[in-house]
Amino acid sequence: MTGTEQDDLGLFTDLYQLTMLDAYLNEDMHEEAVFTLFVRRLPDNRKFLLAAGLDPLLELLENLSFSEKQFDYLADQGFSDQLINYLREFEFSGQVRALPEGTVFFENEPMVEVRAPLPQAQLIETLVMNQLHLQTLLASKAARIALAAGDKPILDFGARRVHGIDAGVKGSRAMLLGGIRATSNMLAGHHYSLPVAGTMAHSYIQAHDSEFDAFKRFTERFPDTILLVDTIDTIEGVKKVIKLAKQLGDEFKVKGIRLDSGDLGELAKQSRKLLDDNGLEHLDIVASGGLDEYKISELENNKAPIDSFGVGTGMGVSDDAPALDIAYKLVEYAGKGRLKLSSGKPVLPGEKQVFRETKDGQFSQDTIARYDEQLPGHPLLQKVMTKGKRLPSHQRDFEKICEHAQQQLQQLPPSIRTIEKSDSYQVHISDRLSDYQQQVTEQVKKGGTS
Repeated sequence: MTGTEQDDLGLFTDLYQLTMLDAYLNEDMHEEAVFTLFVRRLPDNRKFLLAAGLDPLLELLENLSFSEKQFDYLADQGFSDQLINYLREFEFSGQVRALPEGTVFFENEPMVEVRAPLPQAQLIETLVMNQLHLQTLLASKAARIALAAGDKPILDFGARRVHGIDAGVKGSRAMLLGGIRATSNMLAGHHYSLPVAGTMAHSYIQAHDSEFDAFKRFTERFPDTILLVDTIDTIEGVKKVIKLAKQLGDEFKVKGIRLDSGDLGELAKQSRKLLDDNGLEHLDIVASGGLDEYKISELENNKAPIDSFGVGTGMGVSDDAPALDIAYKLVEYAGKGRLKLSSGKPVLPGEKQVFRETKDGQFSQDTIARYDEQLPGHPLLQKVMTKGKRLPSHQRDFEKICEHAQQQLQQLPPSIRTIEKSDSYQVHISDRLSDYQQQVTEQVKKGGTS
């Protein structure tokens, strides 16, 4: 939990959550509600999403509270003593059912379902959406990039341009969940025990009068480093690495070179030949600079001799799909199904379950059903929190979460796993849920005309 969250967590909500909460309390509306979090439609260039951010979210829900300064602020904003007294004693006591982190999912499928007294479930909407939206977005982007690179490692270099510290720390975690091997973000590495990796910046070379001297001095302090060779002239930089290797002999422990600009494919081929011709076949070539899944796929298709990739902004902000059409909607209150009939924004009422079928070891189709149905396939939503506390059975270590994510990605049909355009994955609605939706729709329409 970052310092900002620790200090201001209680008030990380929208104004209208508090106005509705005040009104609910005034009307004594405390019965149980169910809210569903889902993505209405996938971005045009996405065929799947990878659920991420659940464990950090549950930790936040366990610690959700308000400070005396916040109560003073709410009083100044005109909120009632009833609301302030309610928040003074606030402790989330609800149940959460969710897709385990690292689970692949598709549009309209419930990612999380919260069952709690209506005021509680309403208050946490902003927090739930904020945490799961970004982390799922970045895990999904990272998965596409990792799939494009095949077995070659991807490094996260995006901390400098992501949208804030919380996004940087939790985003790095989400991207490793998606298949990235390491991050340059030290705070994320420390906070979540993630593997960290990095090379050097152009400024180190620029700060020296000689590029060769910069290489030599840096390797004296970090013998097994990766040397950045494109500050002045890429090929001449490679030649200086070769010169350093000859000068140091057996003391030369450098692991590789990094290319950060220009025609990466052609420069990699030229660099590889120079290194190999001088007995440096063991040096890796790392490429970075404006990379994403499309550019990496092109480099791979052209058989560029690149051993790993550093990806920054494109992955850190998911630049081709920077937002998801994510929603957190009331689907049940006081035992009755609820929905909205707004055009283009359908909601499936009641508690739900998702059943996933497989064929020949690959996912074949999903069915969104009512909570108590028994259908072919594996049920995806699991109870992860009850009475406001995480279930011990759910608390998995991060390595297990990452393993689950990779298993999920490998079970996707090839047409869904590829970044190329293809048919979408089949998601159905069960007959019982469809009938229930029609029944609730008729009730809502009747109520709307009374």
